[in-house]
Parts: sequence; structure tokens; C-alpha cells
Amino acid sequence: MIVLDHFAIAAETLESGRAYAEGALGVPLLPGGQHPHFGTHNLLLGLEDGLYLEVISIDPDAPAPEYPRWFDLDRFTGRARPTNWICRTDDLNGFVAEHPQAGTPVPLARGDLRWQMSVPPTGILPYDNMFPAVIEWASAETPARRLPASGCRLKMLTISHPDADELRQTLAPVFQETRVRFETAPLGLVAEMDTPSGVRVLE
Repeated sequence: MIVLDHFAIAAETLESGRAYAEGALGVPLLPGGQHPHFGTHNLLLGLEDGLYLEVISIDPDAPAPEYPRWFDLDRFTGRARPTNWICRTDDLNGFVAEHPQAGTPVPLARGDLRWQMSVPPTGILPYDNMFPAVIEWASAETPARRLPASGCRLKMLTISHPDADELRQTLAPVFQETRVRFETAPLGLVAEMDTPSGVRVLE
């Protein structure tokens, strides 16, 4: 089984991602760190119910890797927006054996955090990146456990794709989540959030 872990907002720069997320939610993001393997960095926000939000972008001070970056960031352009959702599992090898299109497990680290994530060789996840990236935490601590409460809660994450029914059926044997719905519509990811200032939408 896989369960929702967090979702990601991609941005051309970390500051543009910060401005978008903080402007929409009305709460400050916290520093994350660097991901040396992919040459990226992030900001984080703790959410209720054991979830969190991450803003991620290419780190201009990091050497460019000799392979595609995760989350299809090499091709990302335009305004900051939600682009990916990440689920966790206790058996990543088993998941990718059943779903090889998810990619191969890549060992990763940020500070003292350790994990593996399924990353396709192209950096592009199936269904135009609407297939979840799947993570297996190797460290006892995770960002969701460390981040302070922000007063924000995910109400609903909507995954839109022309083949959304096929995607839902592909994941149905291993994924049951009332906070995620699949919608047959043009490509997109929308997060409806409860915040201290009321309901806000990231899209």
C-alpha cells in the first residue's frame, strides 16, 4: 500500500515559489535544504494530519547533474504551481516491481534525512507527471514529524488528466485516500486548503 506523504510546488526560483505559496496561504514557509544528487533545494510547510507541502526548484549554486532532475524540473517553466504528489511506502522495491513505469529507487539525502524515491530515467513520471512519486523513508525522523504546526490542512488534492480514470484504476489496488480525487479534465493538480485565513486554493 501507498499513502499520501506530501505534495510539491515547482518554481523557477525558490523565492518565486515562496511568494506564490505564502501569498496564497498567508503563512510563512520554513527553510528546507539542498538535494545534492539532483541539484535542487526546497522550502517546507507542515500541514495537519501528518502531511507537508514542499516548494522545490533548481538550485543555481549546485552543479548540474549529468542526468535528468526529478519532478521534471529540467523542463519546468512559468509561474510557480503544484506539480507533483508524493506517496510513501514501506516497500519501495515491491512497488516498483509491480509498477515499473514509476522508475527505479534512487537513494537520497538532505542533511540527516535519508530516503529512497522512485524516479524514472527521464525524470518524467507517467501520465504527464500526474502519477505519484513514491518514497520510502530510511530515517526515523521525517519532515512531517519535524515541522511545526502551521494551522493549514489539506482538504482535497485533485489530480486532473484526460486519462484520470485509467490512472485511478491503476492505483486502486494499492491506494485508498479520501483527500485525493481523480478528475477527467485537462492536466493539472489543485490543492484545496484550510488555513487560518479561511479556505485557499493552490493551482
